[in-house]
Amino acid sequence: MTHLQQTILTLRFEFALYAVRDTVWILTLAFALYAGWTDLLTRRIPNWLTVSGILVGLLVNSILGGWDGARVSLEGAGAALGIMLPLVLLRGFGAGDWKLMGAVGALLGLQPMLLVLLAGFLISAILAIVQILLTKRVRTTARNMFTLVHGFLAFGLRPNPEISLDNPALMKLPFGAAVMTAIVFIFTMNFWVVNWQW
Repeated sequence: MTHLQQTILTLRFEFALYAVRDTVWILTLAFALYAGWTDLLTRRIPNWLTVSGILVGLLVNSILGGWDGARVSLEGAGAALGIMLPLVLLRGFGAGDWKLMGAVGALLGLQPMLLVLLAGFLISAILAIVQILLTKRVRTTARNMFTLVHGFLAFGLRPNPEISLDNPALMKLPFGAAVMTAIVFIFTMNFWVVNWQW
């Protein structure tokens, strides 16, 4: 077994990906692909999609796992909504992104959701750096980051109207597309580990 295979296997068990049933993976992939594509095209993730994702996640996990499945689903949704809420209140993420992660948590459960969220943040950061370099907005971005940090140190965690989703002049990235990419990548890696011939 190579070092890469050991690392992936460790991550798989660490984040309880093995506990996610194939049916749930298929639903999560379909949900993420549709949400990510919609976010790319319209820069919005509709409520009917995110709310139904939460309900379907709870229903399917309850049917497949009984009370334990319902608990796993509620833990995942609650943790996702709790983690993302401060970022939404600061206007760093939209309410659609918040509910999207709630649906991912309801479908996958707590630990896989944390892996998706971390991967989504990393993919968003990479895309942001690429976009900043391509549009040559390094100075503007550095100035905005300084303003945010200075504001947080001086006034606490309050939204800055000039540096938020509400400012149409600022660059915005579709977080739903990053989450879609993260889920496809994690599913692929999980499938590769499960079916790898050692």
